[in-house]
Amino acid sequence: MSILEVKDLRVAFRQDGESVQAVKGVSFSVDRGETVALVGESGSGKSVTALSSVSLLPSSAEISGSITYDGQEMVGAEDKLLRKVRGNDISFIFQEPMTSLNPLHTLEKQLEESLALHQGIVGDAARARILELMAKVGIRDAESRLGAYPHQLSGGQRQRIMIAMALANKPDVLIADEPTTALDVTIQAQILELLADLKKTEDMGLLFITHDLGIVKRIADKVCVMKGGEIVEAGPVDQIFGNPQHEYTKTLLSARTVGAPDPVSQDAETITETENLKVWFPIQRGFFRKTVGHVKAVNDATISVRSGETLGIVGESGSGKTTLALAIMRLIASEGGITFNGQDVRSWSSRELRDLRKDMQIVFQDPFGSLSPRMTCEQIIAEGLGVHGNPDGRSERDLVAEVMEEVGLDPASMDRYPHEFSGGQRQRIAIARAMILRPKLVVLDEPTSALDMTVQVQIVDLLRNLQRKYGLAYLFISHDLHVVRAMSHKIMVMKAGDVVEQGEAEALFQNPQTDYTRDLLAAAPDL
Repeated sequence: MSILEVKDLRVAFRQDGESVQAVKGVSFSVDRGETVALVGESGSGKSVTALSSVSLLPSSAEISGSITYDGQEMVGAEDKLLRKVRGNDISFIFQEPMTSLNPLHTLEKQLEESLALHQGIVGDAARARILELMAKVGIRDAESRLGAYPHQLSGGQRQRIMIAMALANKPDVLIADEPTTALDVTIQAQILELLADLKKTEDMGLLFITHDLGIVKRIADKVCVMKGGEIVEAGPVDQIFGNPQHEYTKTLLSARTVGAPDPVSQDAETITETENLKVWFPIQRGFFRKTVGHVKAVNDATISVRSGETLGIVGESGSGKTTLALAIMRLIASEGGITFNGQDVRSWSSRELRDLRKDMQIVFQDPFGSLSPRMTCEQIIAEGLGVHGNPDGRSERDLVAEVMEEVGLDPASMDRYPHEFSGGQRQRIAIARAMILRPKLVVLDEPTSALDMTVQVQIVDLLRNLQRKYGLAYLFISHDLHVVRAMSHKIMVMKAGDVVEQGEAEALFQNPQTDYTRDLLAAAPDL
């Protein structure tokens, strides 16, 4: 008998007096020791289907059909049963760890809470189990991290803590909703291997939600392809990948970031360069906050980026990629040389840097987190004009409309709010906000990691077109080596704050010089 069985599931949400269908008659099952993957675009109903399994949807949801766990009906179940099952028998790994982890509690307290609630494990036994879990999911020096808060970890490290919490009670069913989105390829490979091992040793059923078809091919036994709230095709993974029948499935499988950026002009000017850049964060302890050591986030990084050139920065989570970019933009303190547009900006004050800010912009990984929910699309994109001034005297609305068209957005939607756009559209808004000031350098910090494969291709094409049109210099931070290869002229590989290798992109991909780089490339499927 299946451990989790979904039959004719239908979910609708009440909005402005109307019923909006999110899931339309979905049926599938998950057996013990089996991995079932739900794939499809954002908004296809994947997460809503998963959340329905233990009634985690808001009160506005109208659910019909049947979901049984180990023979017990979950639709309409009493709260007592749901509390027993949630987090214990059925555990979740969510995509956004910062929205799931409590910012006011240490990692140890949050992990201990789950163990105490479901298994009654406290004290030294709980600490030992927590250290074991943290080591399993690849947290280095776990004991020193127990007192850390979520904001003190990198995105990938936070995701690993979420995975540790989900595995703490040895669930029968693990529902993983984009669990490797924020992870670099080596850790991603470790986590997938860990989940596969746990599935076998614990006889656990795994429902895996993802937009990364490379992961599906590696981990899944069965695949359900969702579109518009329906399963349009389902079957064994070899059958779906080898002989897809539905046009939408064929579109998903053919969506792969390919190509290369345009060559850089021989006389292109250098936009930014660093010399032996170093970022060390002090470790302070005791009542007087005495410095007892340093976290060496970046060590002796020397780079150079020209107009129209992309430097791809890759490495594990916590290796110093984002810290390096923030230091170059003078958003955090650093030591060493920083030159921007031919000027030494190391000692510039905040006031002196203000005029330079319009020439350096950043696009973040999570557009929903970096866009104000209380501002319209027009207000978000035009915000920089209010700070740095309007360069050509035209109305802000005209400038916003122009840049929206450039990034593939309909100017008629400029009065809408972020929650009214899809993930890909929100990322285009974030790109438009950066581009309206016509910068010379743009830091792209994991700009495609949370996007569907089809949307990833569109965003990469957009970024390459904008670079071609305006001669932009990019610092492109990503763990997705397919996207890095398609975007970058040069590659820098970082590990634990050190630059272990850098060079021309194709030369590095074809002939990596260090073991770490070779491990990174080997961990990326079908590179």
